[in-house]
Amino acid sequence: MGSAIRLGAIGVSVLVLSTAFILLREDGRASAEVGTTKSVEPSARPAHEQYSHEDALAIMRASDDVVVKMPPVHPVHTMYNREAVVPPMCYTRTEGQHNPCYVCHQNQISGRPNAMNDGTLQRVYSFSDTALTNRSKNLFEDRSKRVKAISDEEILAWVAQDNYSELALRLRESEFRGYVPDLENLHLAAGAFDDEGFALDGSHWVAFSYKPLPSTFWPTNGATDDVMIRLGEPFRTTEEGRYSRDVYKANLALVEANLKGLDEITVANVDEAAVGKDLDGDGKLGRANRITQTDSYVGAARRALKLPYLYPIDTEFLHSVRYIGVDQAGGIYNPPRMKELRYMRKRWTTSVPQLLEAYEDEAHAKYVGQLPGFVDRGDYGFDNEMGWVITGFIENSKGRLRVNTWEENFFCMGCHSSIGSTIDSTFSFARKVDGAAGWGYIDLRGMPDAPNMGERRGEIATYLERAGGGGEFRSNPEMEVRWFKAPGVVDVAKVAAAKDVYELITPSRERALEMNKAYRVIVQDQDFIFGRDPTTTPPKNVYDIVDNQTAPTLPEHLAYEWDIRLDWSGVPSGNTNVVARETGSRALQGKSQ
Repeated sequence: MGSAIRLGAIGVSVLVLSTAFILLREDGRASAEVGTTKSVEPSARPAHEQYSHEDALAIMRASDDVVVKMPPVHPVHTMYNREAVVPPMCYTRTEGQHNPCYVCHQNQISGRPNAMNDGTLQRVYSFSDTALTNRSKNLFEDRSKRVKAISDEEILAWVAQDNYSELALRLRESEFRGYVPDLENLHLAAGAFDDEGFALDGSHWVAFSYKPLPSTFWPTNGATDDVMIRLGEPFRTTEEGRYSRDVYKANLALVEANLKGLDEITVANVDEAAVGKDLDGDGKLGRANRITQTDSYVGAARRALKLPYLYPIDTEFLHSVRYIGVDQAGGIYNPPRMKELRYMRKRWTTSVPQLLEAYEDEAHAKYVGQLPGFVDRGDYGFDNEMGWVITGFIENSKGRLRVNTWEENFFCMGCHSSIGSTIDSTFSFARKVDGAAGWGYIDLRGMPDAPNMGERRGEIATYLERAGGGGEFRSNPEMEVRWFKAPGVVDVAKVAAAKDVYELITPSRERALEMNKAYRVIVQDQDFIFGRDPTTTPPKNVYDIVDNQTAPTLPEHLAYEWDIRLDWSGVPSGNTNVVARETGSRALQGKSQ
């Protein structure tokens, strides 16, 4: 259930391209042919018809390059899935009673510029003709024998390897012009940051603790992750141009308050004299632990444009998606090995009217049957035409990180463009533990199952009940045994008694190792275009083909209004990450040094 921004969402963006690009026409072909190195007879097929996605897969399996050289035609001609923006979970069998879809598909919330208004997709399957077929073939592959052939010792050694640190050098050697990772020692997870989340290398990346989105990013369903934010230089410096941690902390808090629609927010011991503003409104410049004056940013950014629920220009996010680390005691943590490294940067300011127009164009494009297309900015990634440029890196067959191929990057765009629940095309920052308590590397221990804004029960408890299982496909037997009395019936008392988010959504050692092995098989095959879900056997509750006319739809009373933000009023003041480290916790922070 879902779609993507179709061609023409904000056509004016073509005028500001600074790198080579090709736009997709409405019929899916490139607007200009790309030359071929093949020598063909005049009567032979055109160059772009001589290659397919199978050729691309063969190249990826054999290549160890950090930037894989693809067939010499425009990538649209070798695309396997023209609707790659539709993720596999959109094919879940809701059977007229289960609704995991509400997490993504929502109508506009008053005051927010996200006007995708796709709440109806909770109830019905609304696909283009192309998307009626579920092209995530990896979901239907039985990997049991190959998974069994990988020993526990082998996968533990694999997960413990650092495949991040060499990436920057390899990219520079290849003369890659896009984002080159500049955060040192990120493979160490929490070891790369101080207690307030600031990167120890001085790169100005800041880690924050957030609640993983149900349920794709729950560790029990296959991966651990972390997210870092970095604001543009004016947000880190005084009006005189000097770096100031106090200014940076204040502006980070102000960006958070703006994105979440908060009138005030906590901040840890900021020197108002250094900032040059009475942040807490007490009439003097002292040490502030709360910001009540949220009308503008501070320091060199005090005149920066501040639009409600939107990030300022040059905001960056770095997101590592990792295997599941398992320590000797069976504890779960973020290991060194990354499955993917994702990056997005807000390159242009997009006004609210422009965004509303973009969503209107998207709705019209889908209505008339156009397939999705994006502005390709070469090494810099895809432009979602809402201000963001998005790119990423993924493992090659040997486990070394490489640049996403064109279609692999295409896969990322739907969730960061055309679903109704996001705030300014993003997920995690809106889910950060509010204020000072949420700055620091992600830590699920001690984190309460906070409810979503406007709801009373914990988010995880609510999701389990609405989805009818521990994930979209209701194919997580461990979650069903732990938290359900019977199929689809949540043990409410047991969930409520859980100590924290860590207890609720992390897997056992056995399940973690199995999913790590299943994903390694996909890495060996390099067929990410067929799906990335680390399944060993095919889940039962997923369609291979959807019939829009006969597929069961949800009754109206099972569709839900939902806010991606969380009510953290139950979280104690102070940095929860510091508390966790003092009690010896290392879960989802990386191993203790």
